[in-house]
Amino acid sequence: MSACCGPDRAAGPTAAPVAEADFAVPVRTRTDVLRGMVPIPGGPFLMGGDDADAVPVDGEGPVREVTVSAFHIDEACVTNARFARFVKATGYRTEAERFGWSYVFGPFVPPTAQASVLPGTVPGAPWWRAVEGAYWRAPEGPGSSVGERGHHPVVHVSWHDANAYARWAGKRLPTEAEWEKAARGGLVRARFPWGDELSPRGRHRCNIWRGRFPTHNTEEDGHVGTAPVNAFGANGYGLYNTSGNVWEWCADRFSPDWHAADRPETRSDPAGPQEGANRVLRGGSHLCHHTYCNRYRVAARTANAPDSSTGHGGFRCAVSEAALPGH
Repeated sequence: MSACCGPDRAAGPTAAPVAEADFAVPVRTRTDVLRGMVPIPGGPFLMGGDDADAVPVDGEGPVREVTVSAFHIDEACVTNARFARFVKATGYRTEAERFGWSYVFGPFVPPTAQASVLPGTVPGAPWWRAVEGAYWRAPEGPGSSVGERGHHPVVHVSWHDANAYARWAGKRLPTEAEWEKAARGGLVRARFPWGDELSPRGRHRCNIWRGRFPTHNTEEDGHVGTAPVNAFGANGYGLYNTSGNVWEWCADRFSPDWHAADRPETRSDPAGPQEGANRVLRGGSHLCHHTYCNRYRVAARTANAPDSSTGHGGFRCAVSEAALPGH
């Protein structure tokens, strides 16, 4: 996979993380679990893409009919404020904290954090820098904070971190098929959650890089870096920002071969088959640009190692009807 979408932690400084202690999972009511979630009907839909912008090496195609059971999914990504409540309740420390560093988009590193930039760059994506002390509360490194970004998506969360939060919330990560069905909002084979045109009638509908990457962002869509999780309009199912803003972890192990026996839409285990393998990310981010990473289309996909974290990676949660309390 392209490092521009999100570098693997293995490309940075080598270090073993400090082990994280387990935490108690609270008893939750159905109302508590479903707060901020939207229902997605079960049934078939056309998954994948094969138009001129598709990236075959990513395994976007072929377009195929996939059937999913009814489920609920968060209307928006988990915010800094929501993640802070999880941390306060459990004392959880993310993998970025335990490793001691995470990846930050170089131009975003503030003067206060320049001394914390670790040596070396990511091959093929020199704009990524490993920054000591970068984590979800200090997303650009020491001296930065999320004080004004409580309603922005939490970032610098690994796949393991996202799963920990989901377990605490009484939910899980969505399968890739669930994520795509929800992101499409009921549209059939559309390129984006709102249709086929990126900016219909000149209206920006998502937070991506505008201008010349990586040197100049025009801010035409109103944002540099992350945007609030409910920025722009919701899709037909009521989901916000499934294109751009932050990449979103899914449950599944990544495979570019959609004919593989363990492809996500044919599995009964939504948690994915094995630890250690790269995991799927969907949706693109605020760093996506058509000249190098046209992956803010609904069918686009990428992957990263489950212990990796970046300043443009977040998540949202899902839950099956059968898993809800009182079912």
